[in-house]
Amino acid sequence: MNQDILFSDIQSWDAVRQAVNFPAQQGGALIICWVTLDWLQQHSGKALNNQADILAEFSSLRFDLEELAEVMIEDESFDDNGDIVIE
Repeated sequence: MNQDILFSDIQSWDAVRQAVNFPAQQGGALIICWVTLDWLQQHSGKALNNQADILAEFSSLRFDLEELAEVMIEDESFDDNGDIVIE
């Protein structure tokens, strides 16, 4: 893991975006990372129907998600808002 990119233990569900956001920091800059509900359901093989289940599944996949986000940050694969989105 690149020590220049730090992830906090914070995550939150956004029902409007149907995605979980989790912040990262690189060189003091805040980067908002997102993983979509579709991605979580596809990779877990489960139907995730409520916030508690979604966040629990996010937690179980967190290490892999942070690795994916790290690669996307290093590749500068930001969306139009400057966020990282794992879809």
